[in-house]
Amino acid sequence: MQPGKIDRQSGFILHAQAYRETSLLLDVLTRDYGRVAMVARGARRPRAELRGLLLPFQPLSLAWFGKTELRTLHRAEWQGGVRLLAGQALVCGFYLNELLVRLTVREDPTPAVFTAYDAAVRALAQGEAQGVVLRRFELALLGALGYAPLLGHDGAGAPLDAGSLYRVQAGSPPELWQGGVAHDGQAVVRGAVLLALAAGDFDDAHALREARGVTRLMLANLLGDDKLATRELLLPLAQATEAAKPV
Repeated sequence: MQPGKIDRQSGFILHAQAYRETSLLLDVLTRDYGRVAMVARGARRPRAELRGLLLPFQPLSLAWFGKTELRTLHRAEWQGGVRLLAGQALVCGFYLNELLVRLTVREDPTPAVFTAYDAAVRALAQGEAQGVVLRRFELALLGALGYAPLLGHDGAGAPLDAGSLYRVQAGSPPELWQGGVAHDGQAVVRGAVLLALAAGDFDDAHALREARGVTRLMLANLLGDDKLATRELLLPLAQATEAAKPV
């Protein structure tokens, strides 16, 4: 057996780029090994067996070997069952990928992240409401990274009231809003929205739109000043389709 060989590992291609004359460099999300960097040698040759398999948002069974930071892909098998993403769903998928590349560490196994990503990709492929899919994934990712928003009770330990307003910021429980100005890194949110986030209930379109502000406030705390390229694409797409649910 080759050194460090892994066989039959579930994974998704997050990013691929040309490498040398005929190969690809891959950033792969795997179930049990986290994000893994691989080289797919010869994958760009016209008749390469891997050429039509290494697509984003498609579930794969992978085998690789190597002990350096850059592994060598040995085999990939398509697992089927997921339609190719298109249109706004495709942009949403790339948004998920960009979050993972920016916020996760290579070779840090987090099965909960893989499970959430797998569910999100399948939901997008099945045409589920994109805003709901994104909020659920954002919450799952924040939770897996240890930065889940503190919901359910305010800073004084009192249960949240659906009819009240709360000041929200990363790393702190909500505080009952007494008026004034919300500073950078803060948002004023209805208690009903925070309770919906805590319950994972996104049936109300207005609550879903406000929930986007909460999750992105938490993500901004981790991302810093750099903007996500895919997020810049999501806003005009949503504005161009007023009837579409918010993303």
